[in-house]
Amino acid sequence: MTNQKLLDGLVKTLALEKFEENLFRGQSEKTSWGRVFGGQVIGQALSAASQTVESSRVAHSLHAYFLRPGRVDMPILYNVERIRDGKSFTTRTVNAIQNGEIIFNMSVSFKVQEDGLEHQFEMPDVPGPEDLKSDAEVREEAKDKVPKEMLDAFLREKPIEIRNVEPWNPFAGEKGPPIKHMWIKAVGKLSDDVLVHQAVLAYASDMGLMGTSQKPHAVGWGSNNRPIHAASLDHAMWFHRKFRADEWLLYALDSPTASNANGFNRGSIYTRDGVLVASAVQEGLIRLIKK
Repeated sequence: MTNQKLLDGLVKTLALEKFEENLFRGQSEKTSWGRVFGGQVIGQALSAASQTVESSRVAHSLHAYFLRPGRVDMPILYNVERIRDGKSFTTRTVNAIQNGEIIFNMSVSFKVQEDGLEHQFEMPDVPGPEDLKSDAEVREEAKDKVPKEMLDAFLREKPIEIRNVEPWNPFAGEKGPPIKHMWIKAVGKLSDDVLVHQAVLAYASDMGLMGTSQKPHAVGWGSNNRPIHAASLDHAMWFHRKFRADEWLLYALDSPTASNANGFNRGSIYTRDGVLVASAVQEGLIRLIKK
C-alpha cells in the first residue's frame, strides 16, 4: 500500500458517517492485537464533536477517559451532547459506544480565534529528522528477533512516520531516563482543513506517550523478563497554534512520576522552526504481572 493511500484511509476513518443528528458512526483500523488503538478513538471523537460546531470555532482543548477496550470487529457510535454555545466558547461531550456500553468519554472545548499575550518554552535542541532512522527501518532491522506470531503487529505499516531521536531497542530491556524525543508527521499530503490536521495529530499524540513512564523501569514491548499490563487511562490535549500534521513536528516527551501502578506522561509538540503548537498529557496503567 502506498503511503498516500495509507494516510487517505486514516483520514476516512477519522471523518465518520453522520448517522443522525448528534450521532455518528465510525469504523476501526484493523490491529493485530484485536483492540482499538486509543489515538483512533480520540481522533474520531474530536471529529464527531467538531461536526456539531460552526467552522469559525476551532478546538483548543480536549479531556478524555478510556473506560473499556474497544473492539475492532464492530462499529463505534459517537453520541455528541451540546453542552454550551457561548459568545466565545463552545463545549461538547462525546460518548463512544459499543454493545450498548460507553467505552470512551471526552469533553472538547472550542473557541473563536483571538489576539492576546504570547510566550512559550523553547524547543529542545535535538537532531533533525533527516539525520535519524525511521521507526519502520528500525523495526525491519530487528524483525529476526520477533516471534512469528507477533511479526505482523511489529511490522505493521502506519499512517504516521516516526523518527526517534534517542536510540530505541525494544528487546534491550535497558533502563533510561523518562525522556523521549520523536519526530512525527503524516506519511502523505493532507487537505487544508484545520479539523483534519487536528484529528490526525490527536491520533498521533497517543503514540509513544505512555512508554515514556516505562523507560526508567526497563519494561515495555520486548521486556519479557518483566511483563506488564499496560493501558491508557486518560488523555488530555491542548491546541495552541496553527500547524500542519503532514509536516515534521517534534514530540518532546517526559514522565515526571510513576506511582500506584500508573505512569504519568507529558508531551510538547513543536514545528520545525520551534513554534509550540500543542501539548498532551496522559496517565496509563503500568501494572506488573505477577508470575
